[in-house]
Amino acid sequence: MRVMVLVKATADSEQGFSPTPENAAMLEAMGKYNEELVKAGILLAADGLRPSSDGKRIAFDGPGRSVIDGPFAETRELVAGFWLWEVKDMAEAVAWVKRCPNPMPGPSEIEIRPLYEMGDLQ
Repeated sequence: MRVMVLVKATADSEQGFSPTPENAAMLEAMGKYNEELVKAGILLAADGLRPSSDGKRIAFDGPGRSVIDGPFAETRELVAGFWLWEVKDMAEAVAWVKRCPNPMPGPSEIEIRPLYEMGDLQ
C-alpha cells in the first residue's frame, strides 16, 4: 500500500527556512530517519515545501480559472513537506511516523493518507 505522509505547516514553517544551529540538528535527525526509511525499502519520495507565500492556487469554476497568490491564511490546513511510502498496511505507516523526529521546532502534526491504487478505481 502506498501512503502520502504529510507534514502539516506551522507558523514557523510559513516563515521559511533559515540556517540555525537548532535547524541543523533537526535536519541531521531527519536525515538519519530518512536513511532508515531507505534501508527499510519504504521511502519512494520525500521533500520539504517552501512557504505558501511562494505558492499559487488555481481556482476552478466550470470553464473559468482564477489564480490566487500566496500566502494562504489557514496555516493549519497547509502542508510543509511530504514523504511517499510503500508500506504493508496503515499500522506500519503509523509505527514509522511515531519514530519520526519532530519536524518542527514546536508542536506539529503529521497526516497519513492512503493513495488510490488502480484496483480501487475499477
